[in-house]
Amino acid sequence: MLEKKNLTCIGCPMSCQLKLTAVDGEIHDITGYNCKRGEDYARQEYLNPCRMVSTTVACPTGLWPRLPVKTTEAVPKAKVLEVARVLHNVEIEAPVKMGQIILQDVAGTGVTVIASRSLPCSDNPGAISK
Repeated sequence: MLEKKNLTCIGCPMSCQLKLTAVDGEIHDITGYNCKRGEDYARQEYLNPCRMVSTTVACPTGLWPRLPVKTTEAVPKAKVLEVARVLHNVEIEAPVKMGQIILQDVAGTGVTVIASRSLPCSDNPGAISK
């Protein structure tokens, strides 16, 4: 079975318009890329699409009520909503230091979620966990 996909590369600022042709689930041709990253992106997007996840988790004891977090690696695209749902239910205690592990193996992906910024306690804004 012949399959054609049009993709916009996100590997660099050029945003190349890629055309991928696959036959029976195997990539036959990739065109439209101006650098190796475009070819690699099209191949990855067709065979195993993955995404980084950035969101927030609740932190009722923090100076701000929510803490920005992100995955340390891309997760399978099919798992992004599940990862977001899991993180929606996470509540942590301040203080938190940027890079601190918030959750390991989120949604069974093997990927770790870390704090993207430091967050002091609401009652002691100058203190950040070590």
